[in-house]
Amino acid sequence: MNRPGWWTTLRAVQRRRAAAWIRRRQGADALPVTLQRRRIYILPTRAGLGFALLLLVMLVAGLNYANSIALFLTFVLAGLSLVSMHACHRNLLQVRINRIDTEPAFAGSQALVHLVLMEDAGLPRPDIRVDGDGTTGTVCDLPMHAEGRLELLLATPRRGLMPLGRVRITTTYPFGLFRAWTWLHPPHTITVYPAPAGARPMPIAPGARQGTHMHGPDADEWSGLRAWREGDSPRQVAWTVYARGLPLMVKEYSAAGSDDRLFDFAALDGAGTEQRLSQLARWILDAESAGARYALRLPGDRIQTGHGLAHRHRCLAALALYQPPARTTTPEPSHATG
Repeated sequence: MNRPGWWTTLRAVQRRRAAAWIRRRQGADALPVTLQRRRIYILPTRAGLGFALLLLVMLVAGLNYANSIALFLTFVLAGLSLVSMHACHRNLLQVRINRIDTEPAFAGSQALVHLVLMEDAGLPRPDIRVDGDGTTGTVCDLPMHAEGRLELLLATPRRGLMPLGRVRITTTYPFGLFRAWTWLHPPHTITVYPAPAGARPMPIAPGARQGTHMHGPDADEWSGLRAWREGDSPRQVAWTVYARGLPLMVKEYSAAGSDDRLFDFAALDGAGTEQRLSQLARWILDAESAGARYALRLPGDRIQTGHGLAHRHRCLAALALYQPPARTTTPEPSHATG
């Protein structure tokens, strides 16, 4: 049975008011943030409310029958619940959020957000979770004096710069009777690329010659890095990248001037703005997978020919941030009457 509409509306209004009050109370968050007492909230869970009702029934029964053992057990369990409340609140106290990293995503998919937490107080912090408005994340256990990572998946309904919004860090440790949580309001944004779509063939840049790409140390130009595969020569390994703690990467080269592509927004006639951007995104991904060099031309912007992950991000970010020019309407001349 569905709840009445007025109840849903009332809860939504209450949540908006509570969120606005918390935002005014805490202000904007500049990382790193250490969780202090004034920004940690705690309430009993459904299990905690059921446990409290059970204690009330036990108390009434013990008083009614003058059963000292039942009263003793009731008071012991009540004391245990108070200790549980203190431990739940303490599990978040003094935890430091060091960094929040966001990754670009395509519209219609899910963006991955990484939160790096640090424990400095010398206490293990188990069962720490992260979620957001309508989203759920992962759980981690923070050892003493160590870092932990939490991940959060966010829906990306449209392209552009999407604010991260508020993030909730919560715990129900140790017995699930209470839930302690805090809200973060980081100023981070997520770059959302257009969803790749379209079946038009990739165009070739005017004046470019078609040919077969060369990949190896004898090619003309360095084009980027790729993951190491079995059979790659050790001379091609980017050892400086590996020395920084990253996985094995191989330097990739391509023949200069071969298979250059020009992806032009204006050439995609007969399609709307979003359809054109989706087709350009599809071409960029296909060109990268084929090892081709490509350039991008948008109204008022031109990205020169290139190749590699940095060039791919630059082109896709330009598509994500593209704003069509505003249409100007010429006012009709007024005719004065005399």
